[in-house]
Parts: sequence; structure tokens; C-alpha cells
Amino acid sequence: MDNLRKMADIATPAVLIDRAKLERNLSSMQQLADRHDVALRPHAKTHKSIEIARRQLALGATGLTVATVGEALVFLKSGVESITISRPMVVPGDFARLWAEPAAAGADLRVVVDSVCGVEVAAGQAASAARTLGVFIKIDVGLHRCGVDPESAVSIDLARQIEAAESLYFCGILSHAGQVYAVEDRQVAVQIAEAERTTILAVRDTLIDAGIAVREVSVGSTPTILAAESFEGITEIRPGNYTFLDLLPIKVGVVQHEDVALSVLATVISKNANFFITDAGSKALTSDTGGHGMANAQGFGMAYPCDRYLSPEHGLVVVGLSEEHGKIARAEYDLEIGAQVRIIPNHSCPVANLAREYTVLGGEGVVGTWPIDAASNAI
Repeated sequence: MDNLRKMADIATPAVLIDRAKLERNLSSMQQLADRHDVALRPHAKTHKSIEIARRQLALGATGLTVATVGEALVFLKSGVESITISRPMVVPGDFARLWAEPAAAGADLRVVVDSVCGVEVAAGQAASAARTLGVFIKIDVGLHRCGVDPESAVSIDLARQIEAAESLYFCGILSHAGQVYAVEDRQVAVQIAEAERTTILAVRDTLIDAGIAVREVSVGSTPTILAAESFEGITEIRPGNYTFLDLLPIKVGVVQHEDVALSVLATVISKNANFFITDAGSKALTSDTGGHGMANAQGFGMAYPCDRYLSPEHGLVVVGLSEEHGKIARAEYDLEIGAQVRIIPNHSCPVANLAREYTVLGGEGVVGTWPIDAASNAI
């Protein structure tokens, strides 16, 4: 009851973090990496938090992955010494923003390319600033978003172009099997993980046969990493969602509801014959129904009364969102106006990006707040 009393004082909507579950998720992934002798470079776009990044690094992470220059700058300023920017950078001004940050001078910075243009821009910008950049080649392993065709000779051409640039050094190859989020069967996730591994290793072997040294082979995505049965040949993993988890990996079948560390606290502000209306709309939950075509997405989250959180009999589907309102389908029980609910979102990453702080829950109730330092740093 002490937890409930303290949560009743929280202004809603609010993003809650269960500290014990967070710490368990962080430790479990580091243990997985250690067990398979691979480096863990977590994707910080999920949490965007210096506090959480420090915990990941303290457990043994070798550095961070980020999506954008804005995120990279936040973590560089906090003292993170090794960062991979995973979204291809082709705009010269993005590099100028990096060089303008003093902390970047001594940092190990890596960028990702999948085109001749990407290599040319990286080489030119690094040379003009008298810097040296590490470069990964992105391999398309089935998502068909960014990345070179694994069966083409493009990876060889790009690797040679990188090696010929004095301002660059070739780190290796990198992939993201995000198509796993569209499945609802753990065994299919196992197959996708193995297909990613064999595909990227085939590219590695092609490069080696061409006389090109491949130092690192890096794969990403929480569901594939949790489902993978082999990491042979892989040197690095880059999961992000594992920090909090959400309905996405639950639907894939690699985690349980009880593993999720993030929820959104909302208040019932109205009700009618069909719906409970809350104050958590698309500006809190986002209208995201899931990453990369999540299969059979049902609504925008799963809501529970605070005193029945995670009870299967009390789960309610968030069926609609407007900017400031959420619609929860009614069930067999009633909720009073003013009651609070906790919502597991479809996708925790954009939820974190929309908020400004995490309200942290411990065994003794609310134990504090953590700023979301890189929130909305989408560029």
C-alpha cells in the first residue's frame, strides 16, 4: 500500500521505471554477452539516459550505440568514450557538430556507411578536421531499410574505399535484423537470428577472401539476441530494447510481461458505456503500434489497475489515442474516475523520447527521478 500511496501523488501521465527489473534486465544481457564472449555495445536510443548508460558501462559494456548525432553529443559530454552512430551519416554539417564538441576529440567514434557517398563524406569531413573515424559497413540481412546487398560485391568496394582513406579505418561489418519484430513465434525469431548470423559471416568471409581484414562483426536487435542459439563468429551485440522491454518482444515470444521495466502511469479522467478515458494520449504513449510492422498489434498498450498490475484477468487494451486522451476498452470490472492505471506500451523507445524524466520505483516506493537527457534528440 505504501507504493500505491506514493504513486497516487505522481502527476500523470508519467513514465515509471521499476528499478529492480531494470537492473535485472541490464545484468542479464551483460551476462549473456560474457557467456558467449561477445562485446556488448547497447543501443542508448531506447533509454536516452546518462544514468542508465553509466549502469550499463559499469556492468561491462564496451561503449554505446546511438542513432543520431544529437544523442552522441549528449553521451560524449557525459564522458562516454566510445560511441557508434548507427544511422548512416551523409550530411557534412552532422560531422561539424561532432567536431565542435570538445569531448569528441579524444573519443573513439564509429560511423556506419552503405554507399560510396557515405564513405566520401566521412573521409572528407574527418580529414578536414584532422580526425580519424572508424567505419562499419551496414549489411542488409532482411529488413530492407539500410545496408548493402550481402550477395553483391559492394561491401568489397566500400571496404577498399575506406581503407584507401587516410582519415578512416575499417572496423568491420554491422547488421540489424529488425524484421524480427513482425513475428509472433519464438522459433521464427530463432531462425531469423541464425539467418542474420550466417548471412553476415558469409560477407565477412567474402571480405577476408578479398584480402580485407574484418576486425568486428556486430549484430543488433533485442529479440534476435535473446532468441539466438549461436554467436559463433560474432564479436559484438547491440541490443537496445532489452533495457525496458515492452509488448514487442513479448509478442515475439522472447520475454514475459513480468520482465518489463517501463510502464506509463495514467489517470482515469472520464468513462462511458464502452471506454475508460485516461490522460495518457499519443503525446505520452505514442501512436506507434510497433517497430518494423509488428504482427497483429492490438491497440496501443495494455493497461492494468495499479493494485492489480500484471494480473491477466485485469489487463485492458488501450484501443484509441488522441493527443491528450487514451481510450481503454471496458471489461467486466469498473474503474472509478480518478483511479490510476499502469500501461505497458507497445514500444518503449518512443515513449521515453517523448518524456522528460523517469519516475523510479524501488521496493520502498518512489525512490527518485532520472532525467531523460537525450529526449527528442532526433537529429
